[in-house]
Amino acid sequence: MSILSVNAGSSSLKFALYPIHGGEIGDAEVTGNIEGLEPSGQPRISFCATGQAKESADVAVQPAQDVFDAALNTLKALLATRFAHLQVQAIAHRVVHGGAYYSNSVRVTPEVMSQLATLNALAPLHQPHNLAGITAFAESFPDVPQVACFDTAFHRTLSPLETTFAIDKKLTEQGVRRYGFHGLSYQYVSQVLKHEVPRASGRVVMAHLGNGASVCATTGHQSRATTMGFSALDGLMMGTRSGALDPGVLLYLMEQGWDHDQIQKLLYKQSGLLGVSGESADMRTLRASKSETARFATDLFAHRVVREVGALSACIGGLDVLAFTGGIGEHDAVLRQQVGDALAYLGVQVDATRNAKASGDGMISIHADNSAIEVWVVPTDEGRVAAQDALAFL
Repeated sequence: MSILSVNAGSSSLKFALYPIHGGEIGDAEVTGNIEGLEPSGQPRISFCATGQAKESADVAVQPAQDVFDAALNTLKALLATRFAHLQVQAIAHRVVHGGAYYSNSVRVTPEVMSQLATLNALAPLHQPHNLAGITAFAESFPDVPQVACFDTAFHRTLSPLETTFAIDKKLTEQGVRRYGFHGLSYQYVSQVLKHEVPRASGRVVMAHLGNGASVCATTGHQSRATTMGFSALDGLMMGTRSGALDPGVLLYLMEQGWDHDQIQKLLYKQSGLLGVSGESADMRTLRASKSETARFATDLFAHRVVREVGALSACIGGLDVLAFTGGIGEHDAVLRQQVGDALAYLGVQVDATRNAKASGDGMISIHADNSAIEVWVVPTDEGRVAAQDALAFL
C-alpha cells in the first residue's frame, strides 16, 4: 500500500509515491514531475525510481484533449504498470492556504472545496492550481480519498501577537490576519532536527529559501514567528515576488492609475530577484552573471535573509540552531556563507569547507567547531509530510 503525494502548479505537477510499512511512511519509491501543463503546452513526464536512473518521456495528448487530463492518464498508467505492487490508498495534495477554516489536514468534500476556493485571492499563484489539481485527481482516481494538506497548518501555534495586524479589529474578525506558509517544509525540517539535533528543542530559526522564500522561528518544535503573513507575498524577497513592501507604495501606484491586475502582476511576477536584477528569477543564473545588477540582487536577497533571521531570533529570545532548506538554501553555498558571516554577532560561525560540501544531497552540519550556534543544511521533503498527514487522517 502507498500514499501518492502531489503538488499541482500552473504549468507543472510534482509527485511522489510513498510506501506504507507497518503503519509508517517509508522513503519514496518514485519521485517525479510533469512539466508543460500550460494550455497548448507539450507535457513531459520525468521520474526516478529508487536505485534507478532518471527516465523521461513526452505525454501523448489527443486532439481536443486537456493537457492536464493527458498527464494524469500517463501518471495513472505508470503507477498501474511499473508500481502496481503499491496500491494507492490516498492522494495527499499540498494546498497552500487553509485560512481560518483548517488547522489540520482534511478529506476533501464539495464543501471543503468551496471554502478553499474563497482563499484563491490570498495565494493566486498557487491556490487555484492546487484546487484544480484536486478536482482532476478526484475525477481520474474516483475511488481514492483525496486529502488536502495545508502549508498554513504548521503555524497554528502562532500567538495573537504574531497573527494580528494593527488595523481595525473588524477586519481582523473577518480573517484579515497573518497565517504563515511553507508549513509542510517547516514541519519536515523540524521533525528531522528533533531526531538528529538535541539542541533543536530550544530556539531554532529555519530558512526555506527558493523561488518562494520565508523564515520561521520555533521553540519546542512549534512555530512562534514567521515572515509570510496574510498572503505568500510578505517577508523575504523571492524569485519574482516582492516580499515586505511599504503599503504606501501601493497607494502611490493606485494614484498613478494602476489597477488591481497591474499591481498583482507587479508584486507576484515582476519583482524579487527578477525585478531587481532585470535578468532572471533564478539564483543560479544570477550567480553566473557578471552584471552589477545581478550581484546587487543576490546581495539584497542575502541582506533580507539576515534581517529577518535577526528579527525572528529576537522574537524567541536568541538562537540555538539555524537551518537552511529549499532550492537556494540547500544548494547555494555563497548565500549560506554570506548569511552566516553577517550573523556572527549572534555567535554563528560557518565552516567554509563544510559549507562548500553541502549540496542538498543529505543533511549536513556546516558550523565551525567553536560556533556558539549549530548550523545545518536539511533537504526538505514536503511530499513525505503530506503523506504522513494523509495516513494519519485515514
